[in-house]
Amino acid sequence: MEKTKYIFVTGGVTSSLGKGIISASLARLLQGRGYSVTIQKLDPYINVDPGTMNPYEHGECYVTDDGAETDLDLGHYERFLNVHTSQANNVTTGRIYQYVIDQERQGAFLGKTVQVIPHITDEIKRRIKLLGETGEFQIIITEIGGTVGDIESLPYIEAMRQLRWELGADETLVIHLTLVPYLAAAGELKTKPTQHSVKLLLESGVQPDILVARTEHTLGDDVRRKIALFCNVNLNAVVESIDVETIYDVPLKMLREKLDRLCLAKLHLPLKNEPDMESWKDFLFRLKNPKHEINIALVGKYVELPDAYKSIIESFIHAGAERETKVQLHNISSETITPENVASKLGNIDGMLVAPGFGDRGIEGKIDAIKFVRENNIPFFGICLGMQCAVIEYARNVLGWKDAHSTEMNSKTKHPVIDFMESQKKVTRKGGTMRLGAYACDLTKGSKANLAYGKQHISERHRHRFEFNNKFTDDFKNAGMSFSGTNPETGLVEIIEIEKHPYFVGVQFHPELKSTVANPHPLFVKFVKAALERKLVK
Repeated sequence: MEKTKYIFVTGGVTSSLGKGIISASLARLLQGRGYSVTIQKLDPYINVDPGTMNPYEHGECYVTDDGAETDLDLGHYERFLNVHTSQANNVTTGRIYQYVIDQERQGAFLGKTVQVIPHITDEIKRRIKLLGETGEFQIIITEIGGTVGDIESLPYIEAMRQLRWELGADETLVIHLTLVPYLAAAGELKTKPTQHSVKLLLESGVQPDILVARTEHTLGDDVRRKIALFCNVNLNAVVESIDVETIYDVPLKMLREKLDRLCLAKLHLPLKNEPDMESWKDFLFRLKNPKHEINIALVGKYVELPDAYKSIIESFIHAGAERETKVQLHNISSETITPENVASKLGNIDGMLVAPGFGDRGIEGKIDAIKFVRENNIPFFGICLGMQCAVIEYARNVLGWKDAHSTEMNSKTKHPVIDFMESQKKVTRKGGTMRLGAYACDLTKGSKANLAYGKQHISERHRHRFEFNNKFTDDFKNAGMSFSGTNPETGLVEIIEIEKHPYFVGVQFHPELKSTVANPHPLFVKFVKAALERKLVK
């Protein structure tokens, strides 16, 4: 069997330089050359996964088909590569230590002292190689979270060093992403932060093969030479990553910088053919040359942090490009919405999406917003809690049940239209215990959802504990709400619609998690279309 090659991506100087985007861009180029590629993320935090983290702490929690709650970078991997990731694509320090400690409790180490080296590093190496052992991938890109020099990252750097020694220089490659800042007072780019970052990596026994330099200004030949000389890499191995208009420009930028060629040469792999990027270029052209523009309100309670709704934002980019329409998102905190000001906040929008979330903070603002768009025939799209709020609003203002609520917020309501799932009632642990991952959904023929998907049987990803209470199904149907998507095994309501409304769709699942550049999600595409139609007839 052909050996799997490993590319490691590390970062220095500061976080948020874009290791995930560089990893995804490189993977897309290698994929375009005909290689089977996947990416995994090693996160140094002690949480087992980000599932219990507040979105303000870590941005959104991305969910895979197999139910893994993961880092949001896996969303970038899927959006760029148009392939699914899994539990094996995200590893955390918490997961590593949990496994090693469980092994120790079971006597697996035969009485030996359990230490960071070799036991923790051995487990990290085992996790890194898991994907390679499947035989599915020729190249695995491993992104190491945090920055070089962080105490929590040291075991990962050491595991990487050991793997390089064990597998051989021709089987592994290290890309180090660093910052080359521009000092306005001096009027020049400074390479010292990069030099110090590489020095830290060298102190850990790792010599990077390629340096990717994040910069606001073009690297001149002199700067490239200086970095190459003092960081001990070849001149052509200094790659410029200049700020771009959109993250989707980065693969083409890396193609021009020949990053994929560099990697294949160092791994002794054939170039095969030039990357097929025509569909990508077509997407970028439509993205940058829209024929229309619409205004969409994104109503949620984490709107101050864009990463909290990262997949939703990217889904609008994909759908907007598909419809040749610029989607101008207006982030509105649901806590600021009241019956008195809702018209002034939402009166000029072309559509509204109510975002997912947990807890009762800002819930009444979401309900007020939904009432306004429903009564004014403004296109509406609700996701997870957004769908549940639409049910509550309808129960209160159409069915007349003024106390209607979710038992998540009011356990004593006489009309619990949203209730705790039966399977969740005995669950006490928080992490990884929700209804997670992909589940089937059957669509009603002729419904808006059915017309959007173009098929009657779909599968979508979930992350929730509460569901529509089927005890009230007939009441809602008689009042004009339809249930156009249900789980075939449990009867769980997955999609609600109001047939007499131009576009009023709420979904229990998270469609944003399956939208990619190559396949924009059909519900987002249809929502953008409905909002554009409203804009054009105003």
